[in-house]
Amino acid sequence: MKTRRIMMAVAMMLVCMNSIAQEQRMKEFQELLSKYETSYRDLIKSGKYEETIAPLKTLINILDTTTICQVTSIPERALNESKAFYYYDLACCYALTKQKTKVRTNRQLALKALEQSVKLGYKDYNNMLNDNDLISLRKDKKFQELLAVVKSRKPLGILQKSAPYAKDSVVMDNPFHYQPHMSMNLKMVREYFMLDSVAGQGDELSKIINLLHFAHDNIRHDGNNRAFAELDAIDLYNYYKTTGRGVNCRQLAISLCEMYLSMGIPARYVTCMPADSLDYECHVINTVWSNQLQKWLYIDPTMDAWVMDENGTMLSIAEVRERLIKNQPLVLCETANWNHESQQTKDYYLDEYMAKNLYYFVCKKISRFNPESVYRNNDPEGDIRLIPVGFVNNNWKCDTTTDPEFFWAKPGDEER
Repeated sequence: MKTRRIMMAVAMMLVCMNSIAQEQRMKEFQELLSKYETSYRDLIKSGKYEETIAPLKTLINILDTTTICQVTSIPERALNESKAFYYYDLACCYALTKQKTKVRTNRQLALKALEQSVKLGYKDYNNMLNDNDLISLRKDKKFQELLAVVKSRKPLGILQKSAPYAKDSVVMDNPFHYQPHMSMNLKMVREYFMLDSVAGQGDELSKIINLLHFAHDNIRHDGNNRAFAELDAIDLYNYYKTTGRGVNCRQLAISLCEMYLSMGIPARYVTCMPADSLDYECHVINTVWSNQLQKWLYIDPTMDAWVMDENGTMLSIAEVRERLIKNQPLVLCETANWNHESQQTKDYYLDEYMAKNLYYFVCKKISRFNPESVYRNNDPEGDIRLIPVGFVNNNWKCDTTTDPEFFWAKPGDEER
């Protein structure tokens, strides 16, 4: 069973709403859902599965009858995805009912709820396959049919069906530039965090990894929180130390990017996007140039992660994507974890989570200190995205290329 919060998705839509009335309507909607979500999560933790059914049914009814989509920018699909999770948890609760007189009836109700979940788009195949809450249903023909449908929705399958890249017909100059490490702001980052000591005296790869560990260990990740701070490494670090609240993956990747730049190591933060235009969960990581290997490296500060081939050679984001598509070996580093609380596995992190989020990519053309501040009159730097041929998605309106050599161009000699 995986409890989810509907507002993780729809809260992201709040920034699109200008009307105070809309915001008030959203707030009331959030509070109503939160009331029943708190109830059913507490009951689940206590093992009171039969008592959990009532608040789950109430949540489903709220989403069935709400008119929130008519008065706000929330798409109906966001509600359906949340209903899918509620129906899934409802199926688990029915399946876990222990009373002998109700076992057969509740198994039928569990299958019915699970079927509704799948109809609404449930797609967590590994969870459904291994969820012990549903162990009483596994031999049922209906369960196997539903499991097969969910398997067809696995992110890796979607990625493997993506169109190829292609060289652009128009030759353009390399648009990517990297702020010099001797600039005042980057020197401040280097000195503030004493990064020469952090990086150590080893080779280039060891320095890249040491800086990754430092950012991961010293700035907590919280995917549900957008820090109200200047978007630079120093301010974000102090925001976490002062408030105790973590920062999202984008803010963490911005912080690590500045640390690399301050050490004279070209780096970008890369927004890794899913194919589904209505999937609001992306992931932001870093790409870091290695002179030693003469290529970009895949670096994820949220998970303290990098990826290797079967020989232990560190890979780039492009190489990881290609190997996923071709079912070639990938090795996740042993340190991969979330906030030192949960270890990451290759099966979940790469085959599920990142397979979904490696469909297309967006980068800033200029990598620099404080690249996205909302508090200063910084001239906005242009974005550029890399997409497969024929891909149509207007969620991110910016310059676009289908040429990976252009997008992953190595930094100029003056920037290395």
